[in-house]
Amino acid sequence: MYKSYSMELAGRMLTVDIGRVCAQANGAALMHYGDTTVLSTCTASAQPRDGIDFFPLQVEYEEKMYAVGQFPGGFKKREGRASDNAILTSRVIDRPMRPLFPKDYRNDVLLDNLVMSVDQDCSPELLAMLGSSLATAISNVPWDGPCASTQVGLINGEFIINPTNAEKTVSDLNLTVASTRDKVIMIEAGANCISDDQMIEAIYKADEVNKQIISFFDSIIAECGKEKTPYESYAVPQELFDKIKTIVPEEEMETAVFTDDKQQRDANIAEVTKKLEEALQDDEEALRELPDAVYQYEKKTVRKMILKDHKRPDGRKIDEIRPLEAEVDLIPRVHGSAMFKRGQTQILDVVTLAPLSEVQKVEGLNEYVTEKRYLHQYNFPGYSVGEAKASRGPGRREIGHGALAERALLPVIPSVEEFPYAIRAVSETMESNGSTSMGSTCASCLSLMAAGVPIKEPVAGISCGLVTGDTDEDYIVLTDIQGLEDFFGDMDFKVTGTHTGITAIQMDIKIHGLTREIVTEAIHRAHEARLFIMDGVMKEAIAAPRAELSAYAPKIITMQIDPQKIGDVIGKQGKTINGIIDETGAKIDIDDTGMVSISGIDKDALLKAKKIIESIVNDIEPGQILTGKVVRIMNFGAFVQLSPNKDGMVHISKLADGRVEKVEDVVNIGDEVTVKVQEVDKMGRINLTMRPMDLRDADKE
Repeated sequence: MYKSYSMELAGRMLTVDIGRVCAQANGAALMHYGDTTVLSTCTASAQPRDGIDFFPLQVEYEEKMYAVGQFPGGFKKREGRASDNAILTSRVIDRPMRPLFPKDYRNDVLLDNLVMSVDQDCSPELLAMLGSSLATAISNVPWDGPCASTQVGLINGEFIINPTNAEKTVSDLNLTVASTRDKVIMIEAGANCISDDQMIEAIYKADEVNKQIISFFDSIIAECGKEKTPYESYAVPQELFDKIKTIVPEEEMETAVFTDDKQQRDANIAEVTKKLEEALQDDEEALRELPDAVYQYEKKTVRKMILKDHKRPDGRKIDEIRPLEAEVDLIPRVHGSAMFKRGQTQILDVVTLAPLSEVQKVEGLNEYVTEKRYLHQYNFPGYSVGEAKASRGPGRREIGHGALAERALLPVIPSVEEFPYAIRAVSETMESNGSTSMGSTCASCLSLMAAGVPIKEPVAGISCGLVTGDTDEDYIVLTDIQGLEDFFGDMDFKVTGTHTGITAIQMDIKIHGLTREIVTEAIHRAHEARLFIMDGVMKEAIAAPRAELSAYAPKIITMQIDPQKIGDVIGKQGKTINGIIDETGAKIDIDDTGMVSISGIDKDALLKAKKIIESIVNDIEPGQILTGKVVRIMNFGAFVQLSPNKDGMVHISKLADGRVEKVEDVVNIGDEVTVKVQEVDKMGRINLTMRPMDLRDADKE
C-alpha cells in the first residue's frame, strides 16, 4: 500500500506517491504536478569505490517522447543521446544536491529522473529537481537535505511563480532558485536586462516558496524516511596533517601558492609534494594519503590567506580584476572574430552568419521551443590547461558553459525583422585559469559586433568567489576569481549584463547555502566589474556594431508575399523556384507566412531573384512597361516570358511601328525585349505591344 501526499503550489496541485513504484531503489518518489509526471529515484552502491578522492555523484534527466505523445525522430525511433536540455537540467539538479552530501562519501550515487508525462503548464524540469531532493531525503543515503526549487517569471512587471511554458516565452525573467531550510543554495537565471534590486527581490520570492515546499517534504520524511546508513569516512587523519606541517611549515606552503602564474604554482606544489614523499618514504600509509593531504593543506593555506590576511594568491586586491586585453579581426575570411583575455584565461570567438533556413531545429518536450536562431558553442581543449588530451566532442561542462554564454547574449540579439540571419558563435578556449564562461561572454559580444550584428547593447560577465569562516558573518567576497580560488573557495557566482541590467546568473556553491547579505554583495560587486570591463577594454577594441557585414558573409534580402501565392513561386514539384535558383545562384527560403528570404554572396544576383519573384506574385495590369525574354515564335506573333509562370503575346502587328513581313525580322528566341501590357482578357491572356510609338505614349503618361 503506497502513501500519497498533496499540497497546493502556485495554483496547481503537487502530489507525491511514496512506495508505489521502485521498491528496490534506496529512495523513490512518483511526482505529479498538474498532468506532469516524473519518477525520481536515488540509488547508492553498497560499497565505496576504491582509488578515488572525490564523491562520485551522477545525475540523469531522461526525456521520453511518449510523454508528449510523439515518436522519437531518427531511423531507430528510440531515444538516443541526451538532449542539451536534458544535460542542462541534470546540471541544475546536481548543483544544489551535491553540497549537501558528505564530502568524504565515496559510494556511487545515482539520481535518476524519468519524465513520463508533460503538461505544458507544469515544468518537468522543476518537478525533477523536487523529486531528486525528496527521493534522496527519504532514502538511507547520508544527505543533509531536503532542498527545494522554484521558478520565477516576470511579465508586465509582475512576478509569476512557476510560469507555464507559454508564459516563459514572453517573460522578462526565467529564474530558478534552490534553497535549504535557511539559505539559498543555487541560482540559475536568464533575464531581459533587469535591475540588480529586481533580481534580488525575485530570488527571495522563490526562497519563500521553497521554504513552504521544504515544510511539506519534512512531513513526508517524518512518516516515510529511512534511517541514514553510517559510512566509512575518507577524511585525512589529523595526525598526518600535523606531521606534514613539521616538514613543510605554513610559511613555506604560503610561498609556494603565492604567485600569479598558474604553471609556476603547479611546479611549486610539485616540489612540496616531492619533499614530503622523501621525508615519508618509510610510511606506506602516509604516502597513500599524501596526495589528498597535500590538496587539503594547499586548500587550507589559500583560504586562510584570503579570509584572515586578505591576501590573494596572485597578490591582487579583494575587488581587483586581473589584467584585461581585447582585440577583434584576428581570423581572416570568417564573418567576425575577437579575442578576450583576463589574466591567464584567454578566449577566441568566431561568429558565422547564415540564412534563416539554417536555424537549429529542436526536438524536445517543450512545444514552445522548436528552433534556435542564435547558437553559442563552447570548446575546452586539453592544450588550454597544458594537458595532452584529444577532444572527443562536447561534454556536460562544455554544453553548460556554452548555454550560459548563449543565455547571457540572447536578450541583446536583434529580432528576425531587424536582422534576418541565423547566428552561430563558437568560443575556443586558448588558455584557462578560471571563469572561461565569462570570458566567452565577453569575447562573443566583441565578435558579434565585429561581424556587424546590430546587438542592442554590449554584454560583459564576471565571476565572484567566496571564502567563509565559522560563522555567517565571517566571509569575504572576491571579484574575478582565478582557477585556484574557484577550486578552493566556496562559491562561483557568475553574473552577466549590460549597462541597463542583468542578462544571466549562474551560482555554484560548495557549502550549505548563502545568506541574503552575501547574495546581494556578490550581485552588486559583479555590477561594478562588468561596467569596468565594458567601458574599459571592450569599448577600446570595438565601440559599436559595424555598419557593414564582412565581404565573406552572405547577403540577405527579405520580402513579404501573399501566402496564397507561395505555390506560384514554388511551382509544380519546385520547378519555378529551382529555376530562379539556377538562374541567379541565390538561395531562397519561404515560410508559411509568405516571408521570403533571398541569400547569397552576390548582391546583384539577390536583386535579380527578388525582381523575378515580384514578377510572379504581382498582378499584371494594362499600361505596365515590362522586360521579358522571347520564348516562342509563331507566324502571327511572339510569346514573351514576363515571369517563370507568365507569358504574354505580341501580335505581329504590334512588333514595330510599320508593317512586319516576318516575326523573325524583328525578334528571335532568347531576345530580351521591352513591352507594354495592352490587355489582360477574361481568360487571363496577356496581350503586349512592342511598337515604339506605344512605348513613347507610355512614357508621356
